[in-house]
Amino acid sequence: MAAYVIFQADVTDEAQYERYRAATPATIAAGGGRFLVRGGATTVLEGDAVAGRTVIVEFPDRQAALEWYHGAGYTAARALRATAATGRMYIVDGAD
Repeated sequence: MAAYVIFQADVTDEAQYERYRAATPATIAAGGGRFLVRGGATTVLEGDAVAGRTVIVEFPDRQAALEWYHGAGYTAARALRATAATGRMYIVDGAD
């Protein structure tokens, strides 16, 4: 079953975040993932607006998503993001 990594970010340093954005796609592809959403425009239908950007990445399954997150490539990219944005990231299992 597919799994989705959802990241909602409040970018605090645009220049540093651009370095993170440049470093991340290769790690996602290497982990078998693909971007579904990468910070596009949003329209709030209910509740409060999410601060900043929303990113959704699809992986073949939860294990692939976890291996990507903990892998050396993304760990290095994540270090770039640490000083560029705050937010939340989580995995959601897809529907059968």
